Amino acid sequence: MATTSLFAPVEDPRDGVTPMRRLAPAVMMSEFAYAIALTTPVQLLLALHLDAIVGVGAATAFGVITGFGALVAILSSPVAGRISDRTRSRLGRRRPWMLIGSMFGALALVAVPFTTEVWQIVLLWCGVQMACTFQRAASSALVADQVVEERTGRVTGLLGLAAASGPLVGLAVANAAPAGRAGQWLAVALFALGATSVAFLLLREPRSDSSGSPLNLRTVATAFWFDPRRHPAFAWAWIVRFLITCAYASSTYSTFFLMERFDTNAQELSRVVLLLGLLTISCVAVSCVAAGYLSDWVRRQKPFVAFSGVLAAAALVLMAWAQNMTLIYVGVAVMGISMGTFLAVDLAVCVRVLPSRTDSARDLGIFNVANSLPDSLVPLAAPVLLMIGGYTALFGTLAVFGLLGVLACSRLPEVGREGGPGRWTVPITRS
Repeated sequence: MATTSLFAPVEDPRDGVTPMRRLAPAVMMSEFAYAIALTTPVQLLLALHLDAIVGVGAATAFGVITGFGALVAILSSPVAGRISDRTRSRLGRRRPWMLIGSMFGALALVAVPFTTEVWQIVLLWCGVQMACTFQRAASSALVADQVVEERTGRVTGLLGLAAASGPLVGLAVANAAPAGRAGQWLAVALFALGATSVAFLLLREPRSDSSGSPLNLRTVATAFWFDPRRHPAFAWAWIVRFLITCAYASSTYSTFFLMERFDTNAQELSRVVLLLGLLTISCVAVSCVAAGYLSDWVRRQKPFVAFSGVLAAAALVLMAWAQNMTLIYVGVAVMGISMGTFLAVDLAVCVRVLPSRTDSARDLGIFNVANSLPDSLVPLAAPVLLMIGGYTALFGTLAVFGLLGVLACSRLPEVGREGGPGRWTVPITRS
């Protein structure tokens, strides 16, 4: 019997998957919205708001806020995935949480510019992180649910393009918003919610069933655990993502880097950040789509992951010792190529080594911890590194993490050589 309960079995006669011509744009729009909602505040809006209410201590407050937000994302990501995996509704397992997460995230974003104390921003930013985590856990799982392996690289390449273009569009939206910081936050929130709504309307999901263990406190608690001995490829893919993402976490401090090393004032800062964002997305766009399609064609992914780690380290070393903006632009371009290449194949690698189709959102949530953990650890370590050697020490240390990711990449199985327990395929046909 059909029911409207989110966690009850539903018999839906519309059994099938979203055609690729709608699936790819839909997951791109959801990733696009996620990137706008989270990275635009990190790259610009939070720094400006903190500078206005805190002043000299803005950089420290920024680290506290982003650190707590990343911690919430770490804790909520596997849980959000588990809840999505166990959801039963007429709208599917994924679509409800995409829309619910985006709506609550937008509400929290709108409230941030009205805060006057750092603790208030911490609470709201944690709310944004949790809401967006539910959205991304659901939309990422759609790749595992509905994309055949032969097309995974090109789809994840397009997702990487969406993730990289989101911050640039978000900055443009913020700069074009009505005067006043409240208008900027509102514009970003509405734009992100609108993009998710489009994705929601484009998608459809296969019929839900009652398979899998029921959703209860025990199944939620076990969302954080996987056995690296049974699934070593899963473990190594997690380590690679964590290490290379540590290198990319340097972008969190790009605004303060420009303000402190080059004395960029508040009026000029938005323009410079936008130009650097435009350069980044241009490089990401080319490398992301090219790497995604090329990895599918050659049936190889490890060389692309290793290449991205080496480039990230080179870009950080260049920026660590840069004394003029020309070198910064070169370093940002190299980093953009690195990010595009990594984004194109990273999710494809993760999907390929998932232990189970039934728990794909939970397992991808564990992978998302590897994305969020650097955003928590780097702000905690950054004040010490900045005190020791300024941005040279910070960027140089993160470059080492990128190279360690290259070394860990050697332990990943290549396409078609996963083997081991938990290997599954996705028998999906396309219309």
